Amino acid sequence: MTATRTPITVYWRWGCPYCLRLAVRLRAAGIPFRKVPIRDPEAAAAVRAITGGDEITPTVLVNGKALVNPSIDEVRAALRD
Repeated sequence: MTATRTPITVYWRWGCPYCLRLAVRLRAAGIPFRKVPIRDPEAAAAVRAITGGDEITPTVLVNGKALVNPSIDEVRAALRD
């Protein structure tokens, strides 16, 4: 038996309209994802490392690739890679 893997991690911030928009689009597309709030210091540090020092949300990891405030089309493309 193989483990179910969520291919996408979304670093998000409560109240972020871009995070909400992306989550709605991911759900509508049937793409599973894991949300990680950046109020967690380790998550915030991970986002800063990806973005060059900023806490930009949503920051998304897809199959090892980092995307900053991506569109649903960018996420789909990264899933295909």
